Amino acid sequence: QVQLVESGGGLVQAGGSLRLSCAASGRTGSNYAMGWFRQAPGKEREFVAAISFSGAYTYYADSVKGRFTISRDNDKSTVYLQMHNLKAEDTYVYYCAAKRSSGMYDRSGTYDYWGQGTQVTVSS
Repeated sequence: QVQLVESGGGLVQAGGSLRLSCAASGRTGSNYAMGWFRQAPGKEREFVAAISFSGAYTYYADSVKGRFTISRDNDKSTVYLQMHNLKAEDTYVYYCAAKRSSGMYDRSGTYDYWGQGTQVTVSS
């Protein structure tokens, strides 16, 4: 089992920045790829970004390319999502997730573990 805890969400003005963190605990010795997803009430969860276990490969949704950066520190068992130039349409609950398998990083159904989510609200 892997437990994931997100932090760093909050209220920010449009154009501002936030950095989300996701701390993993439990069986973190396995090689997990990590992803960030976001979800609005009544909507499907959507892919934001993902990173391979080594950190060598990253993947982004088109809507966040150039504004968001995913990174990880395996020594700290933590993955980050640095968000710049935030827009009102980035207002969501953000979730981090871990997956053992490779590929299909944008598919939420391929992830094995999920955090509880952190709210990001961008005021316009």
